[in-house]
Amino acid sequence: MILLMQDNREQEILSLLKQGAHTQAFQLLVKEYSRRIYWHVRHMLNDHEDSNDVVQNVFIKIWENLGGFRGDAKLYTWIYRIASNEALNFLQQKKRKLRLVQEAAEEGGQQDHQTSPNPDGEVVYARLQNAIQQLPEKQRLVFNLRYFEEMPYEEMARVTETSVGALKASYHHAVKKMEEFLKAD
Repeated sequence: MILLMQDNREQEILSLLKQGAHTQAFQLLVKEYSRRIYWHVRHMLNDHEDSNDVVQNVFIKIWENLGGFRGDAKLYTWIYRIASNEALNFLQQKKRKLRLVQEAAEEGGQQDHQTSPNPDGEVVYARLQNAIQQLPEKQRLVFNLRYFEEMPYEEMARVTETSVGALKASYHHAVKKMEEFLKAD
């Protein structure tokens, strides 16, 4: 039932695009996909503010490229691909910045040791998110799409432009790494 509603919305958006009503199509697209895109990005970044920034960038990219959408893939797939790429780019930039900060701190002899044992739901969730953040970027993407988004492998293959077999292997490796990380933590 949900997929049928999504297909109807997608058809409505595509119809508006064909009519040249880009603003209306974009407004409907934002209404339809903003929440799902936010949570997709949030699971990858694990930070509300960062996720909001990336989601804004995603919708800017969508707006800039909406007129060029060819329909080779489903609109949903195209949007998730943009969101995934933006989140991965953000993570790479953040990793570079963090590396520079760590190098500067090491040169200055500063060490930051903060631990606060607090055994509640937030701590468990934080441990899970920390384990996810330890995964390589591609495995993190696959894990988030499969685990949080419950996206079928076939759809994931279209989003990531990867084979179903490679995605299954990547997800399996991600789960094993997370299990090991959580046991060691």
